[in-house]
Amino acid sequence: MASFNKVMLMGNLTRDVELRQLPNGNQAVANFGIACNRKFKSQSGEEREEVTFVDCEAWGRTGEVIKEYFSKGKPIFLEGRLKLDQWEDKEGKKQSKLRVVVENFQFIDSKGGGGASSSSERGSSRTAHPSNQAHTETVEADIPF
Repeated sequence: MASFNKVMLMGNLTRDVELRQLPNGNQAVANFGIACNRKFKSQSGEEREEVTFVDCEAWGRTGEVIKEYFSKGKPIFLEGRLKLDQWEDKEGKKQSKLRVVVENFQFIDSKGGGGASSSSERGSSRTAHPSNQAHTETVEADIPF
C-alpha cells in the first residue's frame, strides 16, 4: 500500500528557536513551535478564529539557519513530514507527541502585504534536501543579506 507524508504550514513562531548538538557533536537539531490561525464564520454567522499550535524540529544546516534568522513572533512557511514520538514517563505511562520534521522552509515577508518571499526573487535557494535516514540535511546556498 502506498503512503504519503507531507505537511505544508504557514504561521508564526511561538517561542525562540532552541538549537542543540547531538552527543556525537557533528549534528545539530533545532526545536521550535509555530501557531497557525484559521478564521471562519460559525453557523450563526459569528466571525471566529481557531489557533493550532505545532511543534517542529529541523536538522543540520536547516536548523542552524532557522535559529539564526527566526525568533518568537516571526512568520515562516515550512514543508515537512509528520513524526510520532512515543515514550514512557517516570510513572510508566505511555506518552506520545506528533511533530513536524522540517525539510524545506521559506521566509515570509512580514512588511506590508505579508506575502511569501520566494527563493527565486532573492536569487538563492533556501531549500533543504534530506540526504539520509539520520536526518542529515544540507542547504544549497547561503542566505544573502
